[in-house]
Amino acid sequence: MEVKISQTPESIEVAIIGRLDTLTAPELDQTLKPIIATTDLLIFECADLEYVSSSGLRVILFTQKMQSAVGKKFLIRNLNREVRSVFDLTGFSKIITIE
Repeated sequence: MEVKISQTPESIEVAIIGRLDTLTAPELDQTLKPIIATTDLLIFECADLEYVSSSGLRVILFTQKMQSAVGKKFLIRNLNREVRSVFDLTGFSKIITIE
């Protein structure tokens, strides 16, 4: 997995590339800790996210909860069909804004 972070005055975008699984979720978690709740809008760009496991979903849920706890927004963009189906099956698509 590779993570690329870009920032504008209004948002921080985190591009996740590759697989978000048991091996890579801790890396994403550590990358996100300093930036969660520091921006009004946190965006996960997932056009190049190939796979997400339950460990990856846990990091995403934690991110959603932390952003919401301080009144900040979180959204996910460009999920491929397979990853979107995981979000739909787990109910994540009902609690996270997906574009």
